[in-house]
Amino acid sequence: MLSRFIIRIACLAALLSCEMPTHAQINTDQVMQVGRNALYFEDYMLSIQYFNQVIAAKPYLAQPYFFRAIAKYNLDDFRGAVADASKALEQNPFLLDAYELRAVANQNIGNVEDALNDYDEVLGTLPENRVILFNKALAYQELKRYDEAAATFDALLATHSGFDGGYVGRARLRLEQKDTVGALADVEKALDLNKRSVNAYLIRADVAINSHRDYAAALDDMNEAIRLQPKFPGFYINRAFLRHNLDDYYGALSDYEYAIQLDPEDYTGYFNRALLLCEVRDFDKALADLNKVLALRGTDYRALYNRALVLKEKRDFKGALADINTIIAAYPNLAAGYFLRSEIRRDMGDLKAKDDLDRSLALARGNKAGTMGRNDSRKQGGQDSSKTSSDSNSTEPQTAGEPTPFDKDFEEIMRGASESPDKVMARFTSLLTVNDNANIEQEFINKSIRGRVQNRNVSISYEPIFTASYYNSPTELRPNPEYIKEVDEINRTRALRFLLQVTNSVPSLDDEDQIKRHFDSVNYYNSYLSSHKPRAIDYFGRAMDLLTLRNYDGSIADFNRALELTPDFTMAYFMRGIARLQKLESEAEESAKTQPGDGRIHQAMPTVIPGASMQQRRANMAEVMADIDKVIELSPEMPVAYYNKGVILLQLQDYTSALKALNRAIELKPDFGEAYYNRGYVYYMLGDSSKGSADVSKAGELGVVPSYNLLKRMNR
Repeated sequence: MLSRFIIRIACLAALLSCEMPTHAQINTDQVMQVGRNALYFEDYMLSIQYFNQVIAAKPYLAQPYFFRAIAKYNLDDFRGAVADASKALEQNPFLLDAYELRAVANQNIGNVEDALNDYDEVLGTLPENRVILFNKALAYQELKRYDEAAATFDALLATHSGFDGGYVGRARLRLEQKDTVGALADVEKALDLNKRSVNAYLIRADVAINSHRDYAAALDDMNEAIRLQPKFPGFYINRAFLRHNLDDYYGALSDYEYAIQLDPEDYTGYFNRALLLCEVRDFDKALADLNKVLALRGTDYRALYNRALVLKEKRDFKGALADINTIIAAYPNLAAGYFLRSEIRRDMGDLKAKDDLDRSLALARGNKAGTMGRNDSRKQGGQDSSKTSSDSNSTEPQTAGEPTPFDKDFEEIMRGASESPDKVMARFTSLLTVNDNANIEQEFINKSIRGRVQNRNVSISYEPIFTASYYNSPTELRPNPEYIKEVDEINRTRALRFLLQVTNSVPSLDDEDQIKRHFDSVNYYNSYLSSHKPRAIDYFGRAMDLLTLRNYDGSIADFNRALELTPDFTMAYFMRGIARLQKLESEAEESAKTQPGDGRIHQAMPTVIPGASMQQRRANMAEVMADIDKVIELSPEMPVAYYNKGVILLQLQDYTSALKALNRAIELKPDFGEAYYNRGYVYYMLGDSSKGSADVSKAGELGVVPSYNLLKRMNR
């Protein structure tokens, strides 16, 4: 899939002069203008909310769909962009920019034939359009229709002979056709036209590495690329690779260090630096880097293999054995795995070492070279965890789960196909580089993350449950709390000392005055209840204060008292379930803190009590679920109740039941963004990427910020 295409929508100058719609119940002219301003300043999620308002008021207009498509495209929601561009074209089939936008979005998700149809639609009116011709050539190339791609590049350059990007694109095509001489000629022409063409230097470096193994020449070109694009971490990863091959270890380590500073979440820099640190026998720092890789990647078998080597050198035989056992369990025909385990066991004085050595030699001779048994442990969270490295001809940072040409080589390693253990080990410990040097973008644009929320490093999980609280964390996108009828009724009575809000983002209570206010409130209720006839609402109010102060047992006891007095008190059941859940989570956190560690990184398992079986987890959650079900019985039209039930079922990995609950929440509240997000999350867990992406895209449209980060990760 091509990573980015040229698209003429940055300034939107041509469209700003379009006639605007007349007024509806909202001032759609003004809202559209504010939305376009937000779009111009790259506040994409905010702009979507404005365009949503215009669409709700005047769904027959093409422009708000088109502008919303632009915002979604910039958030890497390409399917959402295609859908909105199509809707814009339904309203106005002559909107050429919508065809172009739909084409590049389709090209990003692999619908290349559809993209070609849209490019032809634009070229019918603008036959010499430079951007469309360039992207059309890329589409033909992606389909391996090389003759048509070459003809399109020729037509492009015949009309736009001064377009250096066209020569860079044709050079990439010629490289793919093994025409190195022609590719270099195009690169030189591009550099004659533009000495700042970063991609031309990258292609020339790529040729120097792969055709001539001329690392010095490649290093010169990488130096020039870094001079022109000094904040791109992938360039430093690749320059470090070149410096390592030129025996400049200090320079290589320096480059890895800077790459990690630029992108602390890119595992490649940590992995490569660990290998170089091993070469200089700094095993403590190497171990720290490999632990970081595993923290970022989960079960990464290359990192596990190398960590086993490091732990063996540090004489931590128990840790080394655990790592190599994990690899062998996943790949029982890996010759190098048995060889390493035989060495570990030999150093431990374990007589089983000879059995492992014999097994390794038998596999290396090819006795079982045609098969590779493995269990399902290779799949982690819906991603293929064997995808742990990248091609040596690469430049962009690689991220978790992204398929690369190295995967085929990795499979060969895992098969242990007729290679000696030493040779396999050498390949296993080879350095990584990142994505393709022969990048085909016209130029590197300053990729600011202002507004590009999909590029922010956030922890991906489901959206949490909703609770009633005295505090909320509103945002510009979600300024108002959620609505529950029963909460509104309680607030109208003014029976509580503070107003309740429904939220799934309760801020931490760290202000001394706020804490004192709730202790004073508890004292007030103590005094009142001792001198007056108790009411359910009074116990409920004290329970809310105690819950705010994290006194879970006290709050549960008061919710119980409220329910003894008023057995149909819906919000008391609702909040007792929340209190019980928070108590379980608190106990789990305390238990995790007291568990001994061995200094190595372990994968976290979503569970209420660490180490608990699924049966134990369900038992722990039984009371919580009972309270939620009682809320649904008393208030069957409450969307939040079904949503919370869906979240609990998701935690218990009962995905089918979670889907039913979330479906009902969405039926009751069609604009329930968090419910769409969690339903999409469940679909991803079930392996249904199409439905998952559709739901997460809808959640993003409704203002759920993590949506676009999840979309980007799951659609690589």
